[in-house]
Amino acid sequence: MGQSRRRLALAVLSGVLFLTFLDTTIVAVALAPIQSHLHAGVDELQWVIGGYAVAFAALILVFGAIGDRYGRRRMMVAGLGLFVIGSVVAALAPSAILLIVARVVMGIGAAASEPGTLSLIRHLYPEESDRTKALGTWAAVAGFALAIGPVLGGILVGLDGWPTIFWFNCVAGMVIIVMAIRVLPESADRSIGSVDVLGSLTGPFALGVLVVGIVEGEVRGYASPIIVICFALALLGAVGFIFAEHRASNPLLRLRFLRNARFSGALMLAFSIYFSIFAIFFFVALYLEVVEGDSSYQVAGVFAAMMITMIVASIVAGRWTTQVGTRLATGFGALLAAAGIGLSDLALSGPTHPLLLAATLAIAGIGFGLVVVPVTSIALSTVPPEHSGMAAASTNTMRALGVTLSVAILGSFLNGELTGGLSSRLARLGVPPAFRQVVINAVETGGVAGHEGGAAKIYGPIVGKVIGAAYSSFHAGLSVSLIVAGSLIVLGGAVSLVTRAGHAR
Repeated sequence: MGQSRRRLALAVLSGVLFLTFLDTTIVAVALAPIQSHLHAGVDELQWVIGGYAVAFAALILVFGAIGDRYGRRRMMVAGLGLFVIGSVVAALAPSAILLIVARVVMGIGAAASEPGTLSLIRHLYPEESDRTKALGTWAAVAGFALAIGPVLGGILVGLDGWPTIFWFNCVAGMVIIVMAIRVLPESADRSIGSVDVLGSLTGPFALGVLVVGIVEGEVRGYASPIIVICFALALLGAVGFIFAEHRASNPLLRLRFLRNARFSGALMLAFSIYFSIFAIFFFVALYLEVVEGDSSYQVAGVFAAMMITMIVASIVAGRWTTQVGTRLATGFGALLAAAGIGLSDLALSGPTHPLLLAATLAIAGIGFGLVVVPVTSIALSTVPPEHSGMAAASTNTMRALGVTLSVAILGSFLNGELTGGLSSRLARLGVPPAFRQVVINAVETGGVAGHEGGAAKIYGPIVGKVIGAAYSSFHAGLSVSLIVAGSLIVLGGAVSLVTRAGHAR
Protein backbone atom coordinates (compact mmCIF):
# COMPACT_ATOMS: atom_id res chain seq x y z
CA MET A 1 0.00 0.00 0.00
CA GLY A 2 1.37 3.40 -1.00
CA GLN A 3 2.09 6.18 1.47
CA SER A 4 -0.89 8.33 0.40
CA ARG A 5 -3.21 5.32 0.63
CA ARG A 6 -1.93 4.55 4.12
CA ARG A 7 -2.54 8.13 5.21
CA LEU A 8 -6.10 7.92 3.93
CA ALA A 9 -6.58 4.63 5.78
CA LEU A 10 -5.22 6.23 8.97
CA ALA A 11 -7.69 9.09 8.51
CA VAL A 12 -10.56 6.60 8.27
CA LEU A 13 -9.37 4.74 11.38
CA SER A 14 -9.09 8.08 13.18
CA GLY A 15 -12.68 8.82 12.16
CA VAL A 16 -13.87 5.54 13.68
CA LEU A 17 -11.95 6.24 16.89
CA PHE A 18 -13.17 9.84 17.02
CA LEU A 19 -16.83 8.88 16.66
CA THR A 20 -16.78 6.10 19.26
CA PHE A 21 -14.84 8.17 21.80
CA LEU A 22 -16.87 11.30 21.09
CA ASP A 23 -20.08 9.59 22.11
CA THR A 24 -18.84 9.02 25.64
CA THR A 25 -18.89 12.80 26.25
CA ILE A 26 -21.09 14.46 23.64
CA VAL A 27 -24.34 13.53 25.42
CA ALA A 28 -23.29 15.15 28.71
CA VAL A 29 -24.68 18.59 27.81
CA ALA A 30 -27.94 17.08 26.55
CA LEU A 31 -28.91 15.54 29.89
CA ALA A 32 -31.08 18.43 31.10
CA PRO A 33 -33.09 18.67 27.84
CA ILE A 34 -33.49 14.88 27.86
CA GLN A 35 -34.60 15.01 31.48
CA SER A 36 -37.16 17.70 30.75
CA HIS A 37 -38.46 16.25 27.46
CA LEU A 38 -38.63 12.58 28.48
CA HIS A 39 -39.28 13.20 32.22
CA ALA A 40 -36.27 11.08 33.11
CA GLY A 41 -35.05 10.68 36.67
CA VAL A 42 -31.41 10.94 37.73
CA ASP A 43 -31.10 7.14 37.72
CA GLU A 44 -32.34 7.03 34.12
CA LEU A 45 -29.90 9.78 33.12
CA GLN A 46 -27.16 7.64 34.65
CA TRP A 47 -28.14 4.86 32.27
CA VAL A 48 -28.22 7.21 29.26
CA ILE A 49 -24.49 7.74 29.84
CA GLY A 50 -23.70 4.47 31.58
CA GLY A 51 -25.58 2.21 29.16
CA TYR A 52 -23.19 3.19 26.37
CA ALA A 53 -20.12 3.02 28.57
CA VAL A 54 -20.89 -0.31 30.24
CA ALA A 55 -21.59 -2.02 26.89
CA PHE A 56 -18.36 -0.56 25.52
CA ALA A 57 -16.32 -1.61 28.55
CA ALA A 58 -17.81 -5.09 28.81
CA LEU A 59 -17.45 -6.09 25.17
CA ILE A 60 -14.40 -4.34 23.71
CA LEU A 61 -12.03 -7.18 24.63
CA VAL A 62 -14.50 -9.73 23.30
CA PHE A 63 -15.03 -8.06 19.94
CA GLY A 64 -11.32 -7.33 19.65
CA ALA A 65 -10.59 -11.06 19.89
CA ILE A 66 -13.37 -11.93 17.41
CA GLY A 67 -12.14 -9.30 14.95
CA ASP A 68 -8.56 -10.55 15.18
CA ARG A 69 -9.76 -14.07 14.39
CA TYR A 70 -12.42 -13.48 11.71
CA GLY A 71 -11.66 -10.09 10.15
CA ARG A 72 -10.95 -6.69 11.65
CA ARG A 73 -12.48 -4.57 8.89
CA ARG A 74 -15.54 -6.83 8.77
CA MET A 75 -16.08 -6.43 12.51
CA MET A 76 -15.45 -2.68 12.34
CA VAL A 77 -18.02 -2.12 9.58
CA ALA A 78 -20.59 -4.32 11.34
CA GLY A 79 -20.06 -2.40 14.58
CA LEU A 80 -20.45 0.95 12.85
CA GLY A 81 -23.69 -0.27 11.26
CA LEU A 82 -25.02 -1.22 14.69
CA PHE A 83 -23.87 2.16 16.03
CA VAL A 84 -25.84 3.96 13.30
CA ILE A 85 -28.96 1.87 13.95
CA GLY A 86 -28.76 2.68 17.66
CA SER A 87 -28.35 6.37 16.86
CA VAL A 88 -31.50 6.38 14.71
CA VAL A 89 -33.50 4.74 17.52
CA ALA A 90 -32.04 7.21 20.04
CA ALA A 91 -32.96 10.23 17.89
CA LEU A 92 -36.56 9.02 17.61
CA ALA A 93 -36.90 7.68 21.19
CA PRO A 94 -40.23 8.70 22.78
CA SER A 95 -39.23 7.55 26.27
CA ALA A 96 -36.20 7.34 28.51
CA ILE A 97 -36.31 3.53 28.50
CA LEU A 98 -36.10 3.31 24.71
CA LEU A 99 -33.32 5.91 24.69
CA ILE A 100 -31.35 3.80 27.20
CA VAL A 101 -31.82 0.68 25.05
CA ALA A 102 -30.60 2.63 22.02
CA ARG A 103 -27.53 3.81 23.93
CA VAL A 104 -26.70 0.23 24.90
CA VAL A 105 -26.96 -0.78 21.22
CA MET A 106 -24.65 2.10 20.32
CA GLY A 107 -22.19 0.95 22.98
CA ILE A 108 -22.18 -2.57 21.55
CA GLY A 109 -21.53 -1.14 18.10
CA ALA A 110 -18.68 1.03 19.41
CA ALA A 111 -17.12 -1.95 21.20
CA ALA A 112 -17.22 -3.93 17.94
CA SER A 113 -15.76 -1.17 15.76
CA GLU A 114 -13.08 0.46 17.95
CA PRO A 115 -10.60 -2.42 18.65
CA GLY A 116 -9.79 -2.80 14.96
CA THR A 117 -8.43 0.75 14.77
CA LEU A 118 -5.26 -0.19 16.63
CA SER A 119 -4.93 -3.64 15.08
CA LEU A 120 -5.15 -2.23 11.56
CA ILE A 121 -2.59 0.45 12.39
CA ARG A 122 -0.15 -2.33 13.27
CA HIS A 123 -0.99 -4.00 9.94
CA LEU A 124 -0.70 -0.78 7.88
CA TYR A 125 2.58 0.36 9.47
CA PRO A 126 4.94 -2.61 9.89
CA GLU A 127 7.93 -0.25 10.29
CA GLU A 128 8.37 0.66 13.94
CA SER A 129 9.16 4.36 13.38
CA ASP A 130 6.10 4.91 11.18
CA ARG A 131 3.93 2.88 13.53
CA THR A 132 5.02 5.00 16.50
CA LYS A 133 3.91 8.17 14.71
CA ALA A 134 0.59 6.57 13.75
CA LEU A 135 0.01 5.48 17.35
CA GLY A 136 0.69 9.07 18.44
CA THR A 137 -2.04 10.21 16.04
CA TRP A 138 -4.34 7.52 17.44
CA ALA A 139 -3.86 8.72 21.02
CA ALA A 140 -4.20 12.40 20.05
CA VAL A 141 -7.49 11.75 18.24
CA ALA A 142 -8.86 9.95 21.30
CA GLY A 143 -7.98 12.91 23.52
CA PHE A 144 -9.39 15.40 21.02
CA ALA A 145 -12.71 13.51 20.78
CA LEU A 146 -12.97 13.41 24.55
CA ALA A 147 -12.31 17.14 24.87
CA ILE A 148 -14.53 18.42 22.08
CA GLY A 149 -17.56 16.28 23.01
CA PRO A 150 -19.33 18.69 25.41
CA VAL A 151 -18.65 21.70 23.16
CA LEU A 152 -19.89 20.03 19.98
CA GLY A 153 -22.82 18.57 21.90
CA GLY A 154 -23.82 21.98 23.21
CA ILE A 155 -23.75 23.46 19.72
CA LEU A 156 -25.84 20.62 18.25
CA VAL A 157 -28.41 20.76 21.06
CA GLY A 158 -28.63 24.52 20.66
CA LEU A 159 -29.30 24.16 16.93
CA ASP A 160 -32.28 21.84 17.07
CA GLY A 161 -32.58 19.96 20.36
CA TRP A 162 -30.95 16.85 21.81
CA PRO A 163 -31.94 14.43 18.96
CA THR A 164 -29.58 16.41 16.69
CA ILE A 165 -26.65 14.73 18.44
CA PHE A 166 -27.83 11.33 17.30
CA TRP A 167 -28.63 12.47 13.75
CA PHE A 168 -25.04 13.77 13.61
CA ASN A 169 -23.88 10.28 14.63
CA CYS A 170 -25.96 8.72 11.85
CA VAL A 171 -24.53 10.91 9.10
CA ALA A 172 -20.94 10.64 10.34
CA GLY A 173 -21.27 6.89 10.87
CA MET A 174 -22.60 6.22 7.37
CA VAL A 175 -19.84 8.31 5.75
CA ILE A 176 -17.18 6.41 7.71
CA ILE A 177 -18.75 3.04 6.79
CA VAL A 178 -18.51 3.86 3.07
CA MET A 179 -14.91 5.06 3.45
CA ALA A 180 -13.93 2.00 5.51
CA ILE A 181 -15.26 -0.40 2.87
CA ARG A 182 -13.48 1.47 0.08
CA VAL A 183 -10.16 2.22 1.77
CA LEU A 184 -9.34 -0.23 4.56
CA PRO A 185 -7.76 -3.62 3.82
CA GLU A 186 -9.15 -6.76 5.43
CA SER A 187 -6.95 -8.23 8.10
CA ALA A 188 -7.27 -11.39 10.19
CA ASP A 189 -5.05 -13.86 12.00
CA ARG A 190 -6.41 -17.39 11.74
CA SER A 191 -3.49 -18.74 13.73
CA ILE A 192 -4.38 -17.12 17.04
CA GLY A 193 -6.69 -19.95 18.06
CA SER A 194 -10.27 -20.08 19.21
CA VAL A 195 -12.04 -17.23 20.94
CA ASP A 196 -12.13 -17.32 24.75
CA VAL A 197 -15.84 -18.12 25.06
CA LEU A 198 -15.99 -18.53 28.84
CA GLY A 199 -14.12 -15.28 29.43
CA SER A 200 -16.34 -13.55 26.86
CA LEU A 201 -19.40 -14.54 28.89
CA THR A 202 -18.23 -14.12 32.49
CA GLY A 203 -16.45 -10.75 32.10
CA PRO A 204 -19.33 -8.77 30.59
CA PHE A 205 -21.80 -10.49 32.92
CA ALA A 206 -19.83 -9.51 36.03
CA LEU A 207 -19.51 -5.87 34.95
CA GLY A 208 -23.15 -5.60 33.89
CA VAL A 209 -24.70 -6.87 37.11
CA LEU A 210 -22.23 -4.80 39.17
CA VAL A 211 -23.38 -1.58 37.50
CA VAL A 212 -27.04 -2.58 37.82
CA GLY A 213 -26.49 -3.17 41.53
CA ILE A 214 -24.80 0.20 42.06
CA VAL A 215 -27.36 2.26 40.13
CA GLU A 216 -30.51 0.47 41.26
CA GLY A 217 -29.23 0.08 44.82
CA GLU A 218 -29.74 3.78 45.45
CA VAL A 219 -33.35 3.47 44.34
CA ARG A 220 -34.26 0.12 45.92
CA GLY A 221 -31.87 0.20 48.87
CA TYR A 222 -28.55 -1.62 49.04
CA ALA A 223 -29.96 -4.13 51.54
CA SER A 224 -32.68 -5.13 49.08
CA PRO A 225 -32.49 -8.86 48.26
CA ILE A 226 -32.32 -8.25 44.51
CA ILE A 227 -29.41 -5.81 44.92
CA VAL A 228 -27.55 -8.22 47.21
CA ILE A 229 -28.06 -10.90 44.56
CA CYS A 230 -26.65 -8.55 41.90
CA PHE A 231 -23.46 -7.98 43.89
CA ALA A 232 -23.12 -11.69 44.64
CA LEU A 233 -23.51 -12.52 40.95
CA ALA A 234 -20.95 -9.85 40.07
CA LEU A 235 -18.45 -11.44 42.46
CA LEU A 236 -19.21 -14.89 41.08
CA GLY A 237 -18.78 -13.62 37.51
CA ALA A 238 -15.44 -11.99 38.39
CA VAL A 239 -14.15 -15.22 39.92
CA GLY A 240 -15.34 -17.09 36.84
CA PHE A 241 -13.55 -14.61 34.56
CA ILE A 242 -10.26 -15.00 36.45
CA PHE A 243 -10.61 -18.78 36.30
CA ALA A 244 -11.37 -18.64 32.57
CA GLU A 245 -8.38 -16.41 31.81
CA HIS A 246 -6.03 -18.74 33.67
CA ARG A 247 -7.28 -21.75 31.73
CA ALA A 248 -7.80 -20.29 28.23
CA SER A 249 -5.20 -20.94 25.52
CA ASN A 250 -5.97 -17.54 23.97
CA PRO A 251 -7.31 -15.40 26.85
CA LEU A 252 -8.95 -12.00 26.43
CA LEU A 253 -6.68 -10.61 29.16
CA ARG A 254 -3.32 -12.15 29.97
CA LEU A 255 -3.39 -11.85 33.75
CA ARG A 256 0.38 -12.27 34.06
CA PHE A 257 0.81 -8.77 32.65
CA LEU A 258 -1.06 -7.37 35.66
CA ARG A 259 1.89 -8.40 37.80
CA ASN A 260 3.90 -5.79 35.89
CA ALA A 261 3.64 -2.72 38.12
CA ARG A 262 3.99 -0.30 35.20
CA PHE A 263 1.18 -1.97 33.23
CA SER A 264 -1.24 -2.24 36.17
CA GLY A 265 -0.33 1.31 37.22
CA ALA A 266 -1.17 2.57 33.72
CA LEU A 267 -4.56 0.82 33.88
CA MET A 268 -5.26 2.36 37.30
CA LEU A 269 -4.35 5.79 35.97
CA ALA A 270 -6.57 5.36 32.89
CA PHE A 271 -9.46 4.40 35.16
CA SER A 272 -8.98 7.36 37.51
CA ILE A 273 -8.64 9.88 34.65
CA TYR A 274 -11.93 8.98 33.05
CA PHE A 275 -13.69 8.56 36.38
CA SER A 276 -12.71 12.13 37.23
CA ILE A 277 -13.40 13.61 33.79
CA PHE A 278 -16.96 12.34 33.87
CA ALA A 279 -17.52 13.76 37.32
CA ILE A 280 -17.11 17.10 35.54
CA PHE A 281 -18.87 16.32 32.27
CA PHE A 282 -21.90 14.60 33.78
CA PHE A 283 -22.53 16.50 36.98
CA VAL A 284 -21.27 20.02 36.24
CA ALA A 285 -23.12 20.15 32.92
CA LEU A 286 -26.32 18.91 34.58
CA TYR A 287 -25.92 21.43 37.42
CA LEU A 288 -25.39 24.36 35.07
CA GLU A 289 -28.47 23.52 33.01
CA VAL A 290 -30.84 22.45 35.81
CA VAL A 291 -29.82 24.75 38.67
CA GLU A 292 -28.23 27.72 36.92
CA GLY A 293 -30.65 27.60 33.98
CA ASP A 294 -27.84 27.93 31.41
CA SER A 295 -28.58 27.18 27.77
CA SER A 296 -26.72 24.51 25.82
CA TYR A 297 -24.71 27.25 24.11
CA GLN A 298 -23.69 28.71 27.48
CA VAL A 299 -22.61 25.31 28.79
CA ALA A 300 -20.64 24.71 25.60
CA GLY A 301 -18.95 28.07 26.12
CA VAL A 302 -17.90 27.18 29.66
CA PHE A 303 -16.50 23.83 28.56
CA ALA A 304 -14.73 25.37 25.54
CA ALA A 305 -11.89 26.55 27.79
CA MET A 306 -11.38 23.02 29.07
CA MET A 307 -11.47 21.66 25.52
CA ILE A 308 -8.81 24.10 24.31
CA THR A 309 -6.43 23.45 27.20
CA MET A 310 -6.89 19.67 26.92
CA ILE A 311 -6.05 19.73 23.23
CA VAL A 312 -3.05 22.02 23.66
CA ALA A 313 -1.76 20.02 26.62
CA SER A 314 -2.20 16.77 24.68
CA ILE A 315 -0.07 18.17 21.85
CA VAL A 316 2.58 19.41 24.27
CA ALA A 317 2.49 16.18 26.28
CA GLY A 318 4.13 14.09 23.57
CA ARG A 319 7.24 16.28 23.36
CA TRP A 320 7.38 17.06 27.08
CA THR A 321 7.06 13.39 28.03
CA THR A 322 10.14 12.50 25.98
CA GLN A 323 12.10 15.12 27.93
CA VAL A 324 11.00 14.45 31.51
CA GLY A 325 9.65 10.90 31.30
CA THR A 326 6.12 9.59 31.60
CA ARG A 327 6.39 9.14 35.38
CA LEU A 328 6.80 12.85 36.07
CA ALA A 329 4.45 13.95 33.27
CA THR A 330 1.55 11.77 34.37
CA GLY A 331 2.08 12.45 38.07
CA PHE A 332 2.14 16.21 37.57
CA GLY A 333 -0.83 16.06 35.19
CA ALA A 334 -2.91 14.10 37.68
CA LEU A 335 -2.18 16.56 40.48
CA LEU A 336 -3.01 19.52 38.23
CA ALA A 337 -6.29 17.88 37.17
CA ALA A 338 -7.20 17.30 40.83
CA ALA A 339 -6.44 20.94 41.62
CA GLY A 340 -8.69 22.06 38.77
CA ILE A 341 -11.51 19.85 40.03
CA GLY A 342 -11.16 21.24 43.54
CA LEU A 343 -11.15 24.82 42.30
CA SER A 344 -14.22 24.09 40.14
CA ASP A 345 -16.02 22.89 43.25
CA LEU A 346 -15.17 26.20 44.96
CA ALA A 347 -16.31 28.16 41.90
CA LEU A 348 -19.70 26.42 42.10
CA SER A 349 -20.13 26.94 45.85
CA GLY A 350 -21.77 30.36 45.50
CA PRO A 351 -23.18 32.42 42.64
CA THR A 352 -21.59 30.93 39.54
CA HIS A 353 -19.43 33.26 37.46
CA PRO A 354 -18.94 31.67 34.01
CA LEU A 355 -15.47 33.09 33.45
CA LEU A 356 -14.22 31.92 36.85
CA LEU A 357 -15.66 28.44 36.32
CA ALA A 358 -14.20 28.31 32.80
CA ALA A 359 -10.77 29.20 34.24
CA THR A 360 -10.90 26.41 36.83
CA LEU A 361 -12.05 23.91 34.22
CA ALA A 362 -9.19 25.06 31.99
CA ILE A 363 -6.73 24.12 34.76
CA ALA A 364 -8.31 20.67 35.00
CA GLY A 365 -8.12 20.42 31.20
CA ILE A 366 -4.35 21.00 31.24
CA GLY A 367 -3.93 18.19 33.76
CA PHE A 368 -6.14 15.77 31.85
CA GLY A 369 -4.40 16.60 28.57
CA LEU A 370 -0.98 15.85 30.05
CA VAL A 371 -2.15 12.41 31.16
CA VAL A 372 -4.59 11.18 28.47
CA VAL A 373 -2.01 10.75 25.69
CA PRO A 374 0.91 9.15 27.63
CA VAL A 375 -1.21 6.60 29.47
CA THR A 376 -1.79 4.50 26.33
CA SER A 377 1.89 4.69 25.44
CA ILE A 378 2.79 3.45 28.92
CA ALA A 379 0.55 0.40 28.57
CA LEU A 380 1.81 -0.39 25.06
CA SER A 381 5.47 -0.04 26.03
CA THR A 382 5.27 -2.56 28.86
CA VAL A 383 4.07 -5.62 26.89
CA PRO A 384 5.54 -7.46 23.89
CA PRO A 385 4.54 -6.00 20.48
CA GLU A 386 2.43 -9.04 19.59
CA HIS A 387 0.18 -8.28 22.58
CA SER A 388 -0.17 -4.54 21.91
CA GLY A 389 -3.78 -4.99 20.78
CA MET A 390 -4.65 -6.59 24.09
CA ALA A 391 -2.80 -3.83 25.97
CA ALA A 392 -4.66 -1.06 24.13
CA ALA A 393 -7.99 -2.84 24.53
CA SER A 394 -7.32 -3.26 28.26
CA THR A 395 -6.58 0.46 28.55
CA ASN A 396 -9.79 1.34 26.72
CA THR A 397 -11.70 -1.09 28.92
CA MET A 398 -10.42 0.70 32.03
CA ARG A 399 -11.32 4.06 30.47
CA ALA A 400 -14.87 2.92 29.79
CA LEU A 401 -15.04 1.29 33.22
CA GLY A 402 -14.01 4.61 34.77
CA VAL A 403 -16.84 6.35 32.90
CA THR A 404 -19.33 3.65 33.90
CA LEU A 405 -18.49 3.57 37.60
CA SER A 406 -18.16 7.36 37.82
CA VAL A 407 -21.69 7.83 36.55
CA ALA A 408 -23.00 4.88 38.60
CA ILE A 409 -21.30 5.57 41.94
CA LEU A 410 -21.27 9.36 41.96
CA GLY A 411 -24.74 9.43 40.43
CA SER A 412 -25.90 7.35 43.37
CA PHE A 413 -24.36 9.91 45.74
CA LEU A 414 -26.24 12.67 43.96
CA ASN A 415 -29.47 10.70 43.86
CA GLY A 416 -29.12 9.93 47.57
CA GLU A 417 -28.72 13.61 48.39
CA LEU A 418 -31.77 14.44 46.26
CA THR A 419 -33.85 11.95 48.24
CA GLY A 420 -32.53 11.74 51.81
CA GLY A 421 -30.88 15.16 52.01
CA LEU A 422 -33.72 17.02 50.32
CA SER A 423 -36.32 15.23 52.43
CA SER A 424 -34.57 16.45 55.61
CA ARG A 425 -34.41 20.02 54.28
CA LEU A 426 -38.09 19.97 53.37
CA ALA A 427 -38.98 18.66 56.82
CA ARG A 428 -37.12 21.57 58.42
CA LEU A 429 -39.13 23.94 56.21
CA GLY A 430 -42.35 22.43 57.54
CA VAL A 431 -43.39 20.87 54.22
CA PRO A 432 -45.96 18.13 54.99
CA PRO A 433 -44.76 14.53 54.40
CA ALA A 434 -47.37 13.97 51.69
CA PHE A 435 -45.84 16.76 49.57
CA ARG A 436 -42.15 15.97 50.14
CA GLN A 437 -42.12 13.10 47.66
CA VAL A 438 -43.91 15.27 45.12
CA VAL A 439 -41.13 17.86 45.37
CA ILE A 440 -38.40 15.16 45.21
CA ASN A 441 -39.95 13.61 42.11
CA ALA A 442 -40.21 17.04 40.47
CA VAL A 443 -36.53 17.74 41.15
CA GLU A 444 -35.39 14.32 39.87
CA THR A 445 -37.33 14.63 36.61
CA GLY A 446 -36.53 18.28 35.90
CA GLY A 447 -39.89 19.61 37.00
CA VAL A 448 -38.49 22.32 39.28
CA ALA A 449 -37.34 25.47 37.53
CA GLY A 450 -36.29 28.94 38.54
CA HIS A 451 -34.10 30.36 41.26
CA GLU A 452 -35.07 30.77 44.87
CA GLY A 453 -35.33 34.56 44.72
CA GLY A 454 -37.32 34.70 41.49
CA ALA A 455 -39.64 31.91 42.58
CA ALA A 456 -40.32 33.67 45.88
CA LYS A 457 -41.46 36.81 44.06
CA ILE A 458 -43.73 34.88 41.70
CA TYR A 459 -45.12 32.05 43.83
CA GLY A 460 -44.49 33.14 47.39
CA PRO A 461 -41.74 32.64 49.98
CA ILE A 462 -42.43 28.98 50.81
CA VAL A 463 -42.07 27.91 47.16
CA GLY A 464 -38.88 29.91 46.88
CA LYS A 465 -37.52 28.16 49.97
CA VAL A 466 -38.50 24.75 48.62
CA ILE A 467 -36.67 25.44 45.35
CA GLY A 468 -33.69 26.74 47.31
CA ALA A 469 -33.65 23.53 49.37
CA ALA A 470 -33.81 21.45 46.18
CA TYR A 471 -30.87 23.25 44.64
CA SER A 472 -28.87 23.11 47.88
CA SER A 473 -29.32 19.34 47.87
CA PHE A 474 -28.25 19.17 44.24
CA HIS A 475 -25.12 21.19 44.97
CA ALA A 476 -24.27 19.07 48.04
CA GLY A 477 -24.37 15.95 45.87
CA LEU A 478 -22.28 17.67 43.19
CA SER A 479 -19.67 18.75 45.74
CA VAL A 480 -19.30 15.23 47.14
CA SER A 481 -18.91 13.89 43.60
CA LEU A 482 -16.15 16.36 42.72
CA ILE A 483 -14.28 15.73 45.99
CA VAL A 484 -14.34 11.97 45.41
CA ALA A 485 -13.22 12.42 41.80
CA GLY A 486 -10.35 14.73 42.76
CA SER A 487 -9.19 12.35 45.46
CA LEU A 488 -9.23 9.39 43.07
CA ILE A 489 -7.12 11.08 40.42
CA VAL A 490 -4.59 12.06 43.11
CA LEU A 491 -4.46 8.37 44.01
CA GLY A 492 -4.03 7.46 40.35
CA GLY A 493 -1.16 9.93 40.03
CA ALA A 494 0.46 8.55 43.18
CA VAL A 495 0.25 5.02 41.80
CA SER A 496 1.85 6.26 38.57
CA LEU A 497 4.74 7.72 40.55
CA VAL A 498 5.19 4.74 42.87
CA THR A 499 5.17 2.17 40.07
CA ARG A 500 7.65 4.33 38.13
CA ALA A 501 5.40 4.24 35.07
CA GLY A 502 7.91 5.47 32.59
CA HIS A 503 11.48 6.64 32.57
CA ALA A 504 12.95 9.80 34.02
CA ARG A 505 15.41 11.72 32.00
